[in-house]
Amino acid sequence: MKKLFLIIGAPGSGKTTDAELIAKANDEITHYSTGDMLRAEVASGSEIGKKIENFISKGLIVPIDIAIKTIINAIKSAPTDTIILDGYPRSMEQLNALEEYLNDELKLISVIEVEVSEKTARDRVLGRNRGADDNNEVFNNRMKVYLEPLEDIKNFYKNKNLLKTISGEGSIEEIVSQMQKFILSSL
Repeated sequence: MKKLFLIIGAPGSGKTTDAELIAKANDEITHYSTGDMLRAEVASGSEIGKKIENFISKGLIVPIDIAIKTIINAIKSAPTDTIILDGYPRSMEQLNALEEYLNDELKLISVIEVEVSEKTARDRVLGRNRGADDNNEVFNNRMKVYLEPLEDIKNFYKNKNLLKTISGEGSIEEIVSQMQKFILSSL
């Protein structure tokens, strides 16, 4: 059975970096970033990548049929039984699509929210210069898109006793240590 941990957080919350460091330190954990998977598809120059680019460049959510296929294929072919997926879900539609795939072969263990202030998120995103989507206008839209469904997503997972919130305001070492302890204790 594959065990899945989802990490959600605002753009710039550090969720991808945290998950990468945890996976690097633990051979039995595989990490996937929804954003990285989608950006890799864009970089491939494929037709689907061109469609994805049209959404990412505006800070919009990629359509569910494209996102869920990319994610489920990655999880099924993961080299380990424990998977950390960051950046998903970003909408109730995405949440519901994933719920359809949860079964005896794929179990959601926890959803970890990395919580940061909007100022921290903005400073990190605008300071990283990763791509064309790292500017004020796109950041504002990404924050709006992130915040709109957040309470519904959190309430859904709270009601299932699956939500864990971790502060993303400390040092990377502190955040990763706290998150890693939680994940390893949940296996």
